[in-house]
Amino acid sequence: ILNPTLTNQHAMTTLDYSIVTGYLLMMLALGVYAQFQQRNTEDYYVGGRRLGTLSIAVLWMASWVGGASVIGSAGRAHNLGITAVWYCLALAIGCFIFAALFAAKVKRLGDVGQYLTYPDLIEDRFDGRTRLIATLTTALSFIAFAAGQLAASATIIEVIFGWSFAQSLLLATSIVVAYTAIGGFLAITYTDWLQIILLVLGVVVIGLPIAILNGGTPDNLLNNLPPERFDLGAWGWPAIIALVVSISMSFIVSMDSFTRSYSAKSPSAARNGPFLAVILIIIIGGAATWIGLTAGLLFPDVASGDNVLPLFIEQLFPTGLKGLVLVGLLAAVMSTADICILTVSANTTHDVYQRFVNPAASEQQLFNISIAASALIGLLAGLMAWQMQDVIDILLIGFTINGAALVIPTIAAIYWRHTDSNPAFWSMLAGLTTVLGWHGMRLITSDPVFSIDPLWPGLFAAATVFVIGHRHRAPWTPPAQVGAAP
Repeated sequence: ILNPTLTNQHAMTTLDYSIVTGYLLMMLALGVYAQFQQRNTEDYYVGGRRLGTLSIAVLWMASWVGGASVIGSAGRAHNLGITAVWYCLALAIGCFIFAALFAAKVKRLGDVGQYLTYPDLIEDRFDGRTRLIATLTTALSFIAFAAGQLAASATIIEVIFGWSFAQSLLLATSIVVAYTAIGGFLAITYTDWLQIILLVLGVVVIGLPIAILNGGTPDNLLNNLPPERFDLGAWGWPAIIALVVSISMSFIVSMDSFTRSYSAKSPSAARNGPFLAVILIIIIGGAATWIGLTAGLLFPDVASGDNVLPLFIEQLFPTGLKGLVLVGLLAAVMSTADICILTVSANTTHDVYQRFVNPAASEQQLFNISIAASALIGLLAGLMAWQMQDVIDILLIGFTINGAALVIPTIAAIYWRHTDSNPAFWSMLAGLTTVLGWHGMRLITSDPVFSIDPLWPGLFAAATVFVIGHRHRAPWTPPAQVGAAP
């Protein structure tokens, strides 16, 4: 049990390949079907504002439980131990905070102002230039998020078909971009239901019992893994704290958090959906970490941690189930990539083109621009994935950009009436430029000061500028727009 032979005794069969291929074709078919169900850009981006609690929970899961949660957590558990669970715990904490403090209020504001995007709320509360910097920040972070998921998709396809990473990435990017661009939000809703069911089935219902049967019992893990594998802080407490803070803040300012809330049929559905998602995130993250620990016994010499979970499935699962579970794994990743691409598409179409380029654009023009934007964003994310390849490292760039730049003005927009656009704008700009500059300096110098996580200098710059700007602002006057006042 502790030393399986890595032969082709459990290799992929025609049935397994057929299941994976059928799934990919089904994603495209659902995208085409959704195309015929949409009437306007409100359907394309927020599903007509009519989704219930379960659909909202599935969309939250699909948005946040992807490559890093499943593949990345299993890989880090293989390399470092149970400390890998911190990624999913951070997701659960962030999701809980947004559900408790923001979801219902954002839904009410969204209904009053008829918002489609996060920058809609920011402009309504502040002004157009603040909207523009919020749009830029959101777009940069979500391209990084999409890139991380596409890299994870390529890793899975690489194991399934034995292709190169570049070939696998090309296929993953093509499929995700095609059904997202064609079908929009409704396509994502349809596919995400299927994808989350397959994920829970594959990782929790099937994967965890197989891990336990193949040496992953608690006693066996404790007796055969090095003691440091059970150190919750092995990742490094500075990195863990930065991870938890940046991810939690990203929930508060992430555009898809706002889109989920806008698309709910009621404030209670907007709030209860992410509460339900918290439970599922913890279950899936725990299962992925457990499988990663087991893989540390079974495949100790695997070079890349991101290959551990696909290899575990390929080697230990029986024919048929192997294809089904790999499909579930691929589904988890694709379901996060698609919403990230659609988010930046909304930024491009609604927050830039319609707002600043062509305010009189017809519904058909906006529809066409939306499809083209989704395709372009998917291509850019694919290129970033090809350059970087490491799933969690890519995603952490997005989290630091989003959290440091946007969290303070966003909380002020929702909860603090007595502030105006100047502190918000300059705070966002200071946070964004500091984080980007810090990341850039880490690439060109080994100075120890730049080993500090970019989140902290970015957040410090944003907070300092906001406080100074607020102290020297003009006397406050209420916003003129009907949707602005919380």
